[in-house]
Amino acid sequence: MSDQNNNDADVAIESPANAVGPSESTGSRPEVPEESRWNRALREITTGNVAISFLAVILALIVGAVMIAATDENVQEAAGYFFARPLDTLAAIWTSVAGAYGAFFRGSIYNVYADDFAAGIRPLTETLTFATPLIAAGLGVALAFRVGMFNIGGRGQMLVASAAAGWVAFAVDLPWGIHMIVALLAGLVAGAAWAGIAGLLKARTGAHEVIVTIMLNYIAFYLISWMLRTPGLLQAPGSSNPKTPAMAETAVFPELLGSSYNLHFGFILALLSVAVVWWILNRSALGFQFRAVGENPNAARVAGINVKAMYVYGMLISGALVGLAGVSQVLGTVTTGFSSGIDAGIGFDAITVALLGRSTPIGVLVAGILFGAFKAGGFGMQAAEGVPIDIVLVVQSLIVLFIAAPPLVRAIFRLPTPGAPPKKRRRALTKGASVK
Repeated sequence: MSDQNNNDADVAIESPANAVGPSESTGSRPEVPEESRWNRALREITTGNVAISFLAVILALIVGAVMIAATDENVQEAAGYFFARPLDTLAAIWTSVAGAYGAFFRGSIYNVYADDFAAGIRPLTETLTFATPLIAAGLGVALAFRVGMFNIGGRGQMLVASAAAGWVAFAVDLPWGIHMIVALLAGLVAGAAWAGIAGLLKARTGAHEVIVTIMLNYIAFYLISWMLRTPGLLQAPGSSNPKTPAMAETAVFPELLGSSYNLHFGFILALLSVAVVWWILNRSALGFQFRAVGENPNAARVAGINVKAMYVYGMLISGALVGLAGVSQVLGTVTTGFSSGIDAGIGFDAITVALLGRSTPIGVLVAGILFGAFKAGGFGMQAAEGVPIDIVLVVQSLIVLFIAAPPLVRAIFRLPTPGAPPKKRRRALTKGASVK
């Protein structure tokens, strides 16, 4: 009897009438096509941060081209009879934009009109010279970002570091090599201590680092200005100008490519800083704690991380990196003496560099070189084509604007949204939902 019941059950299971079809088991949803490996790789590239940053630069350059053409006198003149001879207006626009960006290339990368290679490569060395403090300061701001802090006090940290390194460089007599190292360390310590004030106040009292660092900028500026006007402090002996004496030769950074170029040892230090910051963030326990606090300080606290200590350590390292930018200025770029304008806006440009570089060391390196090219090439555009230098500043600002609005960039270039399925999978999923 039991054998007969088992046989009946087997027949019932194998019977097509009692089998469950694929449409019933899947809720009548069609098969979703599998995305190929190359399509997946292309989608990840086009939706990544690198693509957004690159396209933001392209968009800013396009807007800059429109501004260059709109402010050109020849274009304005040709536009007056556009409907009579439209090709004249288009030719004038092309001449204006091509001439401006050609001068930009010759001023920042390579001068094709130079007599020899040594002279032609000089614009690239100028770009790297301008990029040196931007890379160092950008790394400082980026590291603070990764800890969840906004270091907007780059100006004050650069001024304090410049004053400390400069004073050691012109007031202390030490042998060659040792003098440079001592001046460098003095600047790094001064920058770290000045930024550490903001980190300590945030850790102890909860004071917001943005407000504190802005106030420290003003304090540093007026403090250094007073020291530059006071004999016996930073002011050059026998001078009434608010300027320091020249740096001693034993403390100045050595030249990398000879006296014909301005590129100095500070660029090597900036590259080393990129490697050090990368190691800290990606290979050290301290970097793991930095990133954990930056992602979620409450969860990091529950996991046993001393969040307050991370705020202090983060600002100390950030200030030292920004201080390196100031040291590079006084020991490498401006060695004949400096004034209160030695920061040259680098402290605020570093924020843009960190944003463009997505707060990653390699990204900051590339962004710093790009903005160094903007500075070097901007002067070339102004000198050769008469393009206002303000247009370069507008382009830099537009880059930040587009980076801050990734959906706008994706909409303009019709890029897919990160995490969204490809079109074929979307259609299949939509069809399945409609069948339901």
